[in-house]
Amino acid sequence: MGPVLLLLLVTAVRLTAGQGVDRPTANLSSIWTNNASFFFDKVIYTAGTGPDFRPIVLRVRHIVLRSPETSKGPSLGAGFICRSPSSDEADDTACHFAVFMLINSSDIIWSSPQVVWSANPNHPIKENATLEFTSDGNLILHDADGSLVWSSGTEGRSVAGMELTENGNLVLFDRMKATVWQSFDHPTNVSVPGQSLLEGMRLTAHTSGTNWTTQYQMYMAVLSYGLYAYVESTPPQLYFSRWAAEKKVTFTNGSLGSITLPAANHTQFLRFESDGHLRLYEWSANVREEWVMVSDVMRMYLDDCSFPTVCGDYGVCTGRKCICPSPSDSGTRYFEPMDGKKANQNQGCLPNTPVSCQEMQHHQLLTLPDVSYFDTSNIIRDARSRDDCMQACLNNCSCKAVIFRYGPNDSYGKCSWLTDVFTLQQINPDTVQYNSSAYIKVQLSPSPTNKRMILGATFACIGIIIMATIAVTLYVQRRRKKLLAQKCATFECQWNQDIDGDFDFDQLPGMPIRFSYEKMRECTEDFSKKLGEGGFGSVFQGKLDGETVAVKRLESAMQEKSHRLLVYEYMPRGSLDRWIYYRHNNAPLDWGTRYRIILDIAKGLCYLHEECRRKIAHLDIKPQNILLDEKYNAKLADFGLSKLIDRDQSRVMTVMRGTPGYLAPEWLTSRITEKVDIYSFGVVIMEIVSGRTCIDHSEHAERIQLINLLREKAQNNNLQDMIDKRSPDMVSNLEEVIQMMKLAMWCLQSDSSRRPSMSTVVKVLEGAMTVETCAYYNFFNADSVIPVQDNASIHSATPGDYIFFNGHPVMPIEHNVSAYSAPPQASILSGPR
Repeated sequence: MGPVLLLLLVTAVRLTAGQGVDRPTANLSSIWTNNASFFFDKVIYTAGTGPDFRPIVLRVRHIVLRSPETSKGPSLGAGFICRSPSSDEADDTACHFAVFMLINSSDIIWSSPQVVWSANPNHPIKENATLEFTSDGNLILHDADGSLVWSSGTEGRSVAGMELTENGNLVLFDRMKATVWQSFDHPTNVSVPGQSLLEGMRLTAHTSGTNWTTQYQMYMAVLSYGLYAYVESTPPQLYFSRWAAEKKVTFTNGSLGSITLPAANHTQFLRFESDGHLRLYEWSANVREEWVMVSDVMRMYLDDCSFPTVCGDYGVCTGRKCICPSPSDSGTRYFEPMDGKKANQNQGCLPNTPVSCQEMQHHQLLTLPDVSYFDTSNIIRDARSRDDCMQACLNNCSCKAVIFRYGPNDSYGKCSWLTDVFTLQQINPDTVQYNSSAYIKVQLSPSPTNKRMILGATFACIGIIIMATIAVTLYVQRRRKKLLAQKCATFECQWNQDIDGDFDFDQLPGMPIRFSYEKMRECTEDFSKKLGEGGFGSVFQGKLDGETVAVKRLESAMQEKSHRLLVYEYMPRGSLDRWIYYRHNNAPLDWGTRYRIILDIAKGLCYLHEECRRKIAHLDIKPQNILLDEKYNAKLADFGLSKLIDRDQSRVMTVMRGTPGYLAPEWLTSRITEKVDIYSFGVVIMEIVSGRTCIDHSEHAERIQLINLLREKAQNNNLQDMIDKRSPDMVSNLEEVIQMMKLAMWCLQSDSSRRPSMSTVVKVLEGAMTVETCAYYNFFNADSVIPVQDNASIHSATPGDYIFFNGHPVMPIEHNVSAYSAPPQASILSGPR
């Protein structure tokens, strides 16, 4: 039996004789506290030896179960459930607000609670946490310290009450008994009979049976006409798929969509588990009363070696044995077992020398013949031969391995690249009817002699470059002074000593051209044609050598006797904001143009993040910094806030910078990656699709924040309400527009690791990949990235506490952070325009 969500030990619930306990509904304006003295009517619930469960609403199937015909249905509860800590754990008991099934083994004992849904499983709560059903219809979970853990987000939506249905669905309903919110729309890792997974919903594996949190490594999702299982990567890697007749998969007695399951003799549930298996469990009422696994669903289609983590990272699965990759032609070992035991390598393997992008000249590919991989969907289309496939991986530092699958000869085949390497699989070509080799990237360590030679050569080159630069600088300065002196002697002129002291960098090859301030005044007609302005300066139109240019004057950066100006290519359509916000009475952009603009932005960010020698984070992506040429081709502009990031850095520390409304939640910790650009990109997508700003105070209160509105519409399956109705072809291309909004939601995930890379985004936009739909809508509006606590509470917070943003827990505090007491103005956060 695989890992389980809870310690499935018998827990006793003793009922006071003669008391009715069936209460499946709850009313507004109620508060329940999680503690050991929890009472439900006059029924006392005691922990016994297993998880302690404290129902708030309870649907009792039968109190006395003595005949077989009445013994198939479980009782159901929704409330607090707590797991007592083991001897090596902290004293605090880990609890959750959850929905759970209970088996009635007699008239006074219920056993083995099985959690089928929980609120925010990543954040356990403590004793004395509270659940409040507010008067305006919102269900809110606070921890014992008062911090917000979870909310249904249903305030102001005419909620009249809460009910636990007969199939285990926790529902908030309105006065007309219509469903406003339901737990079935937000599945965790379990599915129960009668539950449907709609397109975009997913089951996400929990870490283990004793750890209730989610590791976001394995998940199963319903996408267009299919059920798909992935292991988390960039992009996610597919290891299981099954066609579905419609865009939902329903668990019924005997089937999961098109998958046949064993018929139920008693209560069943499906659980997606940490090893990537989907298992069917059933209550056994025989001699040993317990939950028994009756079907390993995917094993009907996959063998053991086809699961991504069966042998861990880099492990090679051969039969039922796991080994670490090793070359066949030498005794050199590039990998060692992760747990240090060569006899037990199923935990995965670690490279002896980590692969570094700074030493690509020492990369080499380790050849593993007759080795295949579970996912070959990320194809390098222009690499058809073995050599081209290998070279493509060596040229791209993000590539950790390539799989080359081919027929009779290796001059033509299919090359797939991997950014993360999970379990590899040994194959017999005669059995599988194809050939396959894996090429794993390893880092060679130069010998000490070579290191000294390289170091010496490097210092020698640096010295020569410095000396050559000094010589050129001195020569140019002397030459320039001599020419100026001759010119002034002829025309009896004088020159400004400030100018004389500046080195003319445009004399060096490859350097930007420098112009005098007078030249700029002349070409802009004394800065008379203003195109726009930002926080640090204004932009003017000019004519330079017959070509129209844009000249930015950095007004706040002016110094005595000097001017700071930048000359840009002129973009006649101006910035994107004027075309999507309708501030100039312009005609609406058609959907094709909007799509191309989004693709142009994505390609620009992909270049900055993945194709430069060092990653460049723009840090101020917004429509005002996206310029359009005559044909509406988009280009990124304004790199005043950008930051260089070394490719071996996972995160960088920096002060908050950017513009309110586009800031990713991780700015609160000041530890960011290039993924903050991807969050901003998601906001921009929604602005382009909806034709409005991300913060619009002219709207009604519930519509001011665009991202909050997006979350609400997504949860209610009303994304079509978000599109710009002023463009008729937006409606006629509704399905494509909806997919674009789902891509935006993927980019807006509050957990930066769950956002796609920009290369993945480009693949989606070009049709090479499908959108990974985020069923949890786990994104928050970053209108100011300001914690709701006051400064005192933030400064007193300790690592491990959570930062809350717009009423939601965003991320744990990893170090002391400073907070703003009021939202900063755009000019404070934003750089030069």
